[in-house]
Amino acid sequence: MKFLIIIAVALLAFGMFRFFRQRSFLKTLTEDQFREGYRKAQLIDVREPNEFKKGHILGARNIPLTQLKQRLVELRKDKPVYLYCQSGSRSARAAQLLHKKGYEDLNQLKGGFKKWTGKVK
Repeated sequence: MKFLIIIAVALLAFGMFRFFRQRSFLKTLTEDQFREGYRKAQLIDVREPNEFKKGHILGARNIPLTQLKQRLVELRKDKPVYLYCQSGSRSARAAQLLHKKGYEDLNQLKGGFKKWTGKVK
């Protein structure tokens, strides 16, 4: 029983550590904040191609999270990166990968595409 409690506490501590560490390099923006900056940035939809085809933010490029490592050459480190997915979890993982590769200005849409009310294609 004590062992299970120790494991649970360790998992909780690790989750909190990752959450706060991520906040140090990834800005989560409201839709209004996201709309203000994404036209001057690299707007990346990290959902799969079939999701992208069903609808995406106007001007977005589709670089699925599953292909991101292989397609890093398509992204510039000197320009902000605005990421989104369906709900926010894949864009957070994409941001972690980009941060490890030296990208600094990383932003994600709070709530993801499902919360977006702006223009779509």
